[in-house]
Amino acid sequence: MDVRAGLPEGPRARGAYEERPSRVPGAVLWTRAAAPGTAAPNPVLPDGCMDLIWSEGRLFVAGPDTRAHPSEDGAGRRYAGIRFAPGSAPAYLGVPAHELRDTRAELAHLWRGADARRLTERIDAAADPTAELERAAVRLAAAAPPDPLLARVAAALAAGRSVTETAAATGLNTRLLHRRSLAAFGYGPKTLARVLRLQRALALARAGVPFAETAVRAGYTDHPHLARDVRALTGLTLGRLA
Repeated sequence: MDVRAGLPEGPRARGAYEERPSRVPGAVLWTRAAAPGTAAPNPVLPDGCMDLIWSEGRLFVAGPDTRAHPSEDGAGRRYAGIRFAPGSAPAYLGVPAHELRDTRAELAHLWRGADARRLTERIDAAADPTAELERAAVRLAAAAPPDPLLARVAAALAAGRSVTETAAATGLNTRLLHRRSLAAFGYGPKTLARVLRLQRALALARAGVPFAETAVRAGYTDHPHLARDVRALTGLTLGRLA
């Protein structure tokens, strides 16, 4: 199950979903309360990120996606999550990202069961579970900060630089860049670049930029290339997403 909303309308517009910057560097703290009878949340779109999610007795990790991931409605449940910046969650959680690609895994399956259970119980018992989840994430980030080189890789690809340019800028040969990317992002740099290009295109389209111009500015060959890639990654049209 995943409860991150992939579109700006629907449940977000009804106030069911809220997010704000987290005290964890580069991360976003989000909450969702699904009232009975509300529509199921939109699919979660690939974004290069991983989340640690709490939901009343559960702690689980949403791994990096290569395609849109369906969400269950979770009616009547509360959720809180930390969406970590690309490449940072594996350091915090102690699990290579490629092992969690396109999965949702209980934290108890990734950590020692007792550690995961104590953390879940502490968040459950807190007066403000969302704040307690963030405090736990801050502690994890302080104990195992990610390699800043990986942040540079993500930033270069997010800016539209090629894999070859990114490797040269970070001092990694392409083979080493691929291996480091698998562990940090869950997939190779070409796939990460494609996912981040999708996010650039969505941001432009949602800002009202015409689709043909969006394609050029986001780094696609042309509008048909953009349309094909959006459909392949999300199963939806750009018009629906925008």
